[in-house]
Amino acid sequence: MPILCSNCVDKRAVLKRPKTGHSLCKECFFWAFEEEVHQTIVTAKLFKHGEIVGIAASGGKDSTVLAHLMKLLNERYNYGLELMLLSVDEGISGYRDDSLETVKRNQQQYELPLMIVSYEELYGWTMDAIVKQVGLKNNCTFCGVFRRQALDRGAIMLKVDKICTGHNADDVAETVLMNVLRGDIARLRRCTAISTASEGDGVVPRCKPLKYAYEKEIVLYAYFKKLDYFSTECIYSPNAYRGHARTFLKDLESVRPSSIMDIVHSGENLSVREGVKMPVQGTCNQCGYISSQALCKSCVLLEGLNRGLPKLGIGKHHRLHEKILSKQPLTEKEERKLKSVNF
Repeated sequence: MPILCSNCVDKRAVLKRPKTGHSLCKECFFWAFEEEVHQTIVTAKLFKHGEIVGIAASGGKDSTVLAHLMKLLNERYNYGLELMLLSVDEGISGYRDDSLETVKRNQQQYELPLMIVSYEELYGWTMDAIVKQVGLKNNCTFCGVFRRQALDRGAIMLKVDKICTGHNADDVAETVLMNVLRGDIARLRRCTAISTASEGDGVVPRCKPLKYAYEKEIVLYAYFKKLDYFSTECIYSPNAYRGHARTFLKDLESVRPSSIMDIVHSGENLSVREGVKMPVQGTCNQCGYISSQALCKSCVLLEGLNRGLPKLGIGKHHRLHEKILSKQPLTEKEERKLKSVNF
């Protein structure tokens, strides 16, 4: 006997929501999912009428669903936003070039302006070239740092007021776990924030409209809506540290589906006792980007690549920042240590 939708009690249910356990028909699922994202936006006051908002678009399921929802909800509830798509080309052959084709199709489907910024234009390096030099263990460090800054640079070029990203509840929960495992209190405090206020010149505020949406439900929404998205994993990510946190989270979810939201709420309610020393945010002496050190991570990583010292930005080498800033040569011992690529 077919199971009826637990909401309308009229049509046949086509799915059981991973988040709530409710059996819903397609139409009721669409409405419930869209309304939850709308409530997230309204409750957190993510946008103001008249703002220009850049949507970080990679062509994957999260950013495609985000672009679809932002256009839909903007029109349905009259947010009064001017929407644009912003993509980053990391220079990964056989992966990013294909996903960018999806982004270009999305741009035509949603009739939104699109800007693509590339690592090669901004930094003089592609991820393919970086991986050749650093190997496959810490390459995600380079990509993550460069992508964050590239998004900010692209946003400044577009003159947007905010960037919204497709981070979902699973992503946030994984980040909480990673920061717990690394003992990174500073990042643990801010990783669950649904939006970031302006952190200084050259940094555009960001927000996560899909913060409380389960990844499985995003996939179901994209599937039933027949959205055009790119589903291949990055060819350089199999060894990423995040993968271990993701595997652990999926194991938890299989036993207790609420684990994802439980971890997110735990991160939100974290408080650090008074007297704990936290990094003081300043600006990079070389490029002016936000940094708690004399040099931002991006500049250190780039300097290491340009000097043929790929390990310069991996680990703690703060004592070398002054030498880098003053363009002093490193000692033979320092170079030997930083050249070894035993990742």
